[in-house]
Amino acid sequence: MAFLRFTAAAAAALLLGACDSGPTNPDQAAPRTLAEIKESGKLVVLTRNAPTTWYIGRDGQPTGPEYELATAFADHLGVEAEFKRRPSLTAILDSLEAGEGDLAAAGLTATDARRERFRFGPSYQSVTQQVVCRRDNVQPESVDELAGVDLRVTADSSYVQRLEALEADGHPDLTWQATAEHDTEALLRQVWERELGCTVADSTIVDINRRYYPELIAPFNLSREQPLAWALPGPAAELEAAVADWLAGFRDSGQLANLQEQYYGFFRVFDYVDTRVYIRRIDQRFPKFRDHFRRAAEKHDLPFPLIAAQGYQESHWRANAKSPTGVRGIMMLTQNTARSLGVANRLDPKQSIFGGAKYLARMKGRFSDEVTEPDRTWLALAAYNIGRAHLHDAQKLAREQGVSPHHWRSMKNILPLLAKQEYYQDLKYGYARGTEPVRYVRRIREYRHVLEKELGE
Repeated sequence: MAFLRFTAAAAAALLLGACDSGPTNPDQAAPRTLAEIKESGKLVVLTRNAPTTWYIGRDGQPTGPEYELATAFADHLGVEAEFKRRPSLTAILDSLEAGEGDLAAAGLTATDARRERFRFGPSYQSVTQQVVCRRDNVQPESVDELAGVDLRVTADSSYVQRLEALEADGHPDLTWQATAEHDTEALLRQVWERELGCTVADSTIVDINRRYYPELIAPFNLSREQPLAWALPGPAAELEAAVADWLAGFRDSGQLANLQEQYYGFFRVFDYVDTRVYIRRIDQRFPKFRDHFRRAAEKHDLPFPLIAAQGYQESHWRANAKSPTGVRGIMMLTQNTARSLGVANRLDPKQSIFGGAKYLARMKGRFSDEVTEPDRTWLALAAYNIGRAHLHDAQKLAREQGVSPHHWRSMKNILPLLAKQEYYQDLKYGYARGTEPVRYVRRIREYRHVLEKELGE
C-alpha cells in the first residue's frame, strides 16, 4: 500500500513538473535529467565541510547528516553519491547555478529569496535562527538591543535575509557585516575567542558547537522555525519528484528519525558548568587513566572515547568514588558484578576500567542480531546502568506499546514508564527509575563527543 501511495505521489509531482519550469533564472545552466544521472552512475552533491553536513569521522571516512541522507537517496536511485565540497554557501549556490552539481545538500534553509533562484525538495528538518554571543561578553536580549553590537554573519545565508527583513520592518538602526571568508562555525569560534561580539546560527549548529565552546549562549531567537531542504536547479522538476518520493518512504520507515537521533538526539539539554568542568578534567584527571581506557577498549572491541566517557559519567574519573548504594571505583561496579568479572579490588583503576569494559561488552553480546549499531551500544549502556532485567521489561513493554524494542529512539521513551505503577505492576521485575538510564546514555554521548573533539580522536 505504501508503494502505491509513494508512486502516486511521484506521478502527481511529475505531472505537475511537466507544467512547472520552476524558478526563472536565465543564468542557470541546464541540469542533468534523472535518466542522465542514472546512466552516469553518479549523483553529484554539493555540500560543505561542517559537523551538520559532511565531515571526516574518527575512522577516516566521510560522515555527517547530509552525507548520510544524500548517500541514502543515491542508493535508492541505484547510483553512487559523489560529493563536491565548496568553502561557503555562496560558492555552493553559485556552483549549483553553474551546473556543477545535481543538488545542494548543505543545511540550506528554503527561504523565499532562494526559491526565486532554485527549486527545493521537501523539508527534512526544521531549525530556528539564534543570536549567539559569549556569556561573559555582550548579551542582547532583543532585536532592538542588537543595535550597536559587533554582529557578523555568513554572506548569502538565510541570516542575512532575516536581518534585512528586520531592518526594513521597524529596526533601521540594526547593522551587521556579511562575510564570505568565514563560515558559521568559524564565526562561532570568533565569538568564543572574543574577536566578535555576536553572530547568528541555526539551532542545530548552535547545539553542536556549544559542546566545543561552552561559554557560548543563545540569548534569543531571531526567527521562528524554518525548513531545511535540498536545493535543486530550477528546471529539475523530475529530480524534485524523485526526492519527494524517496523522502516520504525514508521518513515513514523511521530511517529519517533514526538519522536525526544519531546526530542530534543527545544535544537537547545543555549544562554550561558541567561542560566547562569536564573540559578542565580532561586535562587534569584523564591523563592518569588514558592508557587503561585505551587498552581496555582494544581488548573488548569497544570505542576508546566511549569507555572513557562512560568512566567520567560513572565517577568523574575518581578511582576512590563510592555511591550511597555501595558501588565503587572508576566504573562504579557492584560487589557482585565485580566478583563475576574477576575484579578483586574495585578501587584499583586498572581493574575497574578493564572490568567495566568487559561488563559493557557482555551487555552488548546479550542482544539479538536484530539490534544493530549504534542502537546496540546505547541499549547496552542502558542495561549497564539499570540492569539487563529491567531493560528486558522495557523491551517487553515496547512491544506491547507497538514500538520497536531494538531502537534507542523508541526505548528512551519507554524506559521512564518503568517508574509508573500502571505499567510496572504487570512487569516481571517491577519498578525501576527509568529516566535514569535515559539521562545516563545522553550524558555519555555528550561526554564522548566533547572528548573526541578535545583529543582530536
